[in-house]
Amino acid sequence: MNNETKNKLVKLENYIKNLKSLAVAFSGGTDSSFLLYLAHQILGTNALGLTVKSPYIAQWEVDEALEFVKKYNIPHKIIEVPFDEQIRNNPSNRCYLCKLKVFNIIKKEALSSGFQYLADGTNHDDLSDFRPGLRALKEMNIKSPLLECEISKDEVREISKHFNIPTWNKPAYACLLTRLPVDTQVNESSLRRIEKSEKFLIDQGIRAVRVREHANLARIETTENNISLLLDPEMRANIAKNLKEFGYQYICIDLEGYRTGSMNK
Repeated sequence: MNNETKNKLVKLENYIKNLKSLAVAFSGGTDSSFLLYLAHQILGTNALGLTVKSPYIAQWEVDEALEFVKKYNIPHKIIEVPFDEQIRNNPSNRCYLCKLKVFNIIKKEALSSGFQYLADGTNHDDLSDFRPGLRALKEMNIKSPLLECEISKDEVREISKHFNIPTWNKPAYACLLTRLPVDTQVNESSLRRIEKSEKFLIDQGIRAVRVREHANLARIETTENNISLLLDPEMRANIAKNLKEFGYQYICIDLEGYRTGSMNK
């Protein structure tokens, strides 16, 4: 680590120490895993991970979160959250509405468990992306230690690698609703079809991937190096066969590759 990153880490460590206890909204992703790991190292049992399980979060994300806390013996709770009917039509302000609902539930759980502070894994780079959910977090006084200490995504990965945290190079995940066009009625069968398709692709070694759904068409977004893997005749045939079994009629590869927010207007 260079001196700037080391100084940011010290600032973050002091930030967490001063809170004395901290509950972390823990998705199992790179950012929240790093934050929860560090909070646990500093605060011990005064750090708690809270993971949401809902119809629009892939089950493998929850499973990976459980593996992580088990590995480090971190106090942890799963919170079941039903589908919020406010976002049933996948509105453009979905993230804002969802964050308000979900973090209200998480915050109540944190308080009832004796934790005054709740934090999320927003990092400094998230300010440059379209993140309407950040407004909800600010309104609810949710702590964002990585953001406040100006730690970027690359720095999260660098520090995580330094501490041998296995999520240091984990691809970014996101709510399954981001795979559907905005202002589209959401049904659970679509979410499960997307989930199964992405899990299948991940199991084939295509780690950074999104399956964007357009009615009965699956549009696969992945990184440039993975596109060549998808074009292998045997791989291509296997993907087409399985995704059709999951319910898609057409399967295509997006030549622009993986990009966050490609369904945003």
